[in-house]
Amino acid sequence: MTPNQVTAIRVAMAFAAVVIFWSSDTSGTLMYWVGAVGLVLIVAAIALDGVDGWLARRRNLASPLGGQIDVLGDRIVENLFFTFFAVAGLVSLWVPLVFFARGMLTDFLRGVAERAPRSARDPAALRRSWMLENAWGRALVASRTSRAAYGALKCICFCLLAVELTLMRGSIESLAALPWRFAAAVCTQALVGLTVGFCLLRALPVAWEARATLASLAASSPSRPRTESATVSGARP
Repeated sequence: MTPNQVTAIRVAMAFAAVVIFWSSDTSGTLMYWVGAVGLVLIVAAIALDGVDGWLARRRNLASPLGGQIDVLGDRIVENLFFTFFAVAGLVSLWVPLVFFARGMLTDFLRGVAERAPRSARDPAALRRSWMLENAWGRALVASRTSRAAYGALKCICFCLLAVELTLMRGSIESLAALPWRFAAAVCTQALVGLTVGFCLLRALPVAWEARATLASLAASSPSRPRTESATVSGARP
């Protein structure tokens, strides 16, 4: 199995989880079993994010195209889940909008940085560090610790939202259960906010380093010569 196939599988699992939660109209014990299947798919879709990179390194299959496909898979999975939970009414619509805009911005800036003239540093090593030259930026964005923490945050966030959706559809009307549901909802929303904040924080190094790159490209781009008007203002024939 190739890394790109693993990425395709994790995207398919994410879509399958959304279909399960969206179309599930069961009740009673069966509803919770269906929810459990959806949770397993969510965890697998997030956990496989590290498998494709591990396969690429182990089998020497790493390539710029594979890296772009991996990033594309990440964008599809996270935007798919947050959009679904926004449609279900569990998160604000601004959450998927923020993730979508942040993903487009950082991918654009990385693409610009990859094509910009660089120093003598190894281009392959620079690409592995997500086009970041500063050590603090690499630690915050490209390090395994940061990526693992970000993946864990998203996984826990999606799982808690899925559990909340399942309980909400279970129509639990017991007064004794209401405080627990309220506390769970508050914790879930706090985790959603933390995930969004960490998402924006990891975009800061990319935007910061892009300032110099964009300024350099703007300075090196040739300026268009001005075209003189055919008639001179105030001239008489």
